[in-house]
Amino acid sequence: MAVINPVSDLRNYNSVLENVSIGSPVYLTVNGRGKYTIRDIAEDDEFEKTKAMLRLMCELNEGRRSGEEEEYVSVEDVRAHFHGKRR
Repeated sequence: MAVINPVSDLRNYNSVLENVSIGSPVYLTVNGRGKYTIRDIAEDDEFEKTKAMLRLMCELNEGRRSGEEEEYVSVEDVRAHFHGKRR
């Protein structure tokens, strides 16, 4: 169940923080509109990992699509490219 409080409730922040738990963030509003989220730090770590994974998946998908449209680079060309960088 979502917990939604006006940001002014932070004057008594202990009561606001008591409602924060994994899977149950507290949403804060300013002038009746959503503005901030307070969530458990363990959940925040998981959220950041998920965002990173989604970015990686998007990049990999873009690379696959690019390879299909513009043809893939051969293994020999990749080796030659990186072999030249070592020198």
